[in-house]
Amino acid sequence: MTTPETAHGIGMAVIGAGYWGPNLVRNISGSAACDLRWVCDLDVSRARGAVGRYSTIGVTDDIEDVLRDPNVQAVAVATPAHTHAEVALACLEAGKHVLVEKPLAWTVAEGEKLVDAAADLGLVLMCDHTYCYTPAVQEIRRLVREGEVGDIHYVDSVRINLGLLQPDIDVFWDLAPHDLAILDVVLPAQSRPVAVSAQGADPLGTGFACVGYLTLRLEGGGVAHTHVNWLSPTKIRTTIIGGSERMVVWDDLNPSQRLCLYDKGVDIVDGSSSESAEVRRDRTVSYRSGDLSAPTLSEREALSAVIEEFVASIREGRAPLTDGRAGLRVLQILEAATVSMRQDGATIPLVHGVEHHH
Repeated sequence: MTTPETAHGIGMAVIGAGYWGPNLVRNISGSAACDLRWVCDLDVSRARGAVGRYSTIGVTDDIEDVLRDPNVQAVAVATPAHTHAEVALACLEAGKHVLVEKPLAWTVAEGEKLVDAAADLGLVLMCDHTYCYTPAVQEIRRLVREGEVGDIHYVDSVRINLGLLQPDIDVFWDLAPHDLAILDVVLPAQSRPVAVSAQGADPLGTGFACVGYLTLRLEGGGVAHTHVNWLSPTKIRTTIIGGSERMVVWDDLNPSQRLCLYDKGVDIVDGSSSESAEVRRDRTVSYRSGDLSAPTLSEREALSAVIEEFVASIREGRAPLTDGRAGLRVLQILEAATVSMRQDGATIPLVHGVEHHH
């Protein structure tokens, strides 16, 4: 059930003009495929500020104005996280395609409700996992998918800074969704996470973990580890992916060389199985050290690629790369991590009710 596109492209609205909203407004306004019609925020002056010089765009504090407008086909939701499900559901029920800021919802149950509603109504539900659309992650996905990295042995990611302590969520829910979304889009189906353990600390006594360590056991024997921290004096954003063929290092804070591909590894030469483990290990391990390459990446704003994928999935009637199910898989890991943390790092198996499409 789609309304005809206007001459300017797909009619869109942005709901929520706080921290992320203005970025959405800028990218949607700048896309020839979109026609931004409304910006909605409970604080009208904030909405007006986000619109700025784009004077043709309507400004309102009433979501009904957006939902009633037949020229709005799609809505981007950037309200506070605990309201995502309620707002997104209202948009879906009004027949609008929805792009939701991460996390998809506050709980897995809410997320499932959104995914089911979108499926029943034949609408696109997309999660704005912005990092998945950076040139670096797109290239890592290609390297992994085309077999250049080999089997995934481990993924090690660090995302730490002197951060904004959030009033309503811990550091896992604030920072880890980025890394979990990246893993979801990069890892092949045979290496998906099957179990989670998490340890967090709240040294400031805020009631929420400010430092966290998350370990995912991967199908096929690999492991992924994410370190998130709001209390670090330095900002670090690195991910290392170790494969049987190559290793990839992504340093997001090094614009001149974001991605390095190492042709390095450890090869195991098959020894006879009757040998003792020590003898076999001594004889069968060989270290390989080849070339280092740094793929050239295009410089483009990831959010413009998010909007492009959202529009393309609406026009082509297909699931976007980071669809509602991807958002749900991230939520499942976050919920399991919360349970694990409360149980002192116990390993929590992941239930695989959410299939991969890609």
